[in-house]
Amino acid sequence: MSTEDDATRLLVVEDDDDQRRLVASILRSQGYLVAEAASLQAARRELVEAPLDLVLSDWKLPDGEGTELLLQIQAERPEVAFVVVTAYGTIARAVEAIHLGADDYLAKPFERQALLLALEKVLRARRLEDENRRLSAALEERDRLVGLVGSAPSMQQLFRRVEKLAGTEATILLNGESGTGKELAARALHALSRRAEAPFVAVNCAAIPEGLVESEFFGVEKGAYTGADKSRPGKWRQAEAGTLFLDEVGELPSTIQPKLLRVLQESRYTPVGGGREVPADVRVIAATNRDLALEVEQGRFREDLYYRLNVIPLVMPPLRQRREDIPRLVEHFSQRACRRHGVQARSFPKPLLKRLLDHSWPGNVRELGNVVERLVLLAEDGHVSADDLPPEMEPRHKGHRDPFTLPAGGMSWDAHEQSCLRQALEQAGGNRAQAARLLDLPYKAFLYRLEKHRLDGNGR
Repeated sequence: MSTEDDATRLLVVEDDDDQRRLVASILRSQGYLVAEAASLQAARRELVEAPLDLVLSDWKLPDGEGTELLLQIQAERPEVAFVVVTAYGTIARAVEAIHLGADDYLAKPFERQALLLALEKVLRARRLEDENRRLSAALEERDRLVGLVGSAPSMQQLFRRVEKLAGTEATILLNGESGTGKELAARALHALSRRAEAPFVAVNCAAIPEGLVESEFFGVEKGAYTGADKSRPGKWRQAEAGTLFLDEVGELPSTIQPKLLRVLQESRYTPVGGGREVPADVRVIAATNRDLALEVEQGRFREDLYYRLNVIPLVMPPLRQRREDIPRLVEHFSQRACRRHGVQARSFPKPLLKRLLDHSWPGNVRELGNVVERLVLLAEDGHVSADDLPPEMEPRHKGHRDPFTLPAGGMSWDAHEQSCLRQALEQAGGNRAQAARLLDLPYKAFLYRLEKHRLDGNGR
């Protein structure tokens, strides 16, 4: 037997008191929870105050037409089904109601069984629509989290930790190279948490100009500065009750770091131009491709903030350390590209898969997805070809000599290594992750060599 919590809730809108009470009595006898309204105005009050699954409304009401209520429901409560009742079987009105978005219609006079069958049909159709939406959302979530799929031991360990930590409120720091799926891991932590129904707000800290970081984070009160003609919420407010993902947190300017530390410690912040603190119920997950411990040592990142963010560190393994997952990822990215671009399924021959397995993937899962999409779109007659691989994936020994020749009299390896490090940093504009990719070095190995030769991030 249905409880009040799971019973279907209906609103019957009819100005004829006897007719309304009769219909409501029939529906209550079938286990429905029924509210009644005798006018358009009364129905609007019920629409605001009561949880509803379906509205059964007469076309003609004392203060308007049922279609006015239908349009309001579509604008404000689209999840609520609507059945319109028309007098004398007026087909024109019924057709108009359906065109306006009604789920079904009943013509007066109607029998008890016709009423119950019509409502059951509409409610069943709505349940199927809701289930389809849930399935679509689940598929989209699976697509977003595919970078976390894998049988490699490092990924299995990551899965276990994500599942264990998702239900906590702990601040988590995701470490890993660009393209390893740090945001995907953050989304998984959010999706499995008690905050899953609240917002997930992602912020790329490296993309916000230094002068705007505080207002982007904490919002602006009206009149805070010239041009602030209205209050604007910040990312903390947008993520209220949910999760705030601070990507590339190592790029934050030193001026904002103390304020970030305070909101993490006190769960309160002050909007720019505001005179009072605002409480914050937000879980923070941060990510970086920098070695924050080294950043702290070299004075570029606050030590207390580092320890506050690094409550629980998670390391995202680079793709080259989980090569056994590449075939499954290739299959996923291929299917996704085919759906997105409306092309037939593509097959990847074994020699091409071998090339993909042998590549170092400095851009990790993101790079693999882009390469697979490129191959799918350039395929001829459904056949994917290695000829369409990007130039940087050509074998190094193919078509050219070794670019370096050892001098006859020998050389200083340390000096040569320093020179390579400096040149890579210069070409990358000081971006160490990019410099590491230019040298085909793992990021941590690159940082180790910088420290070994006492070079800073600018190659000095």
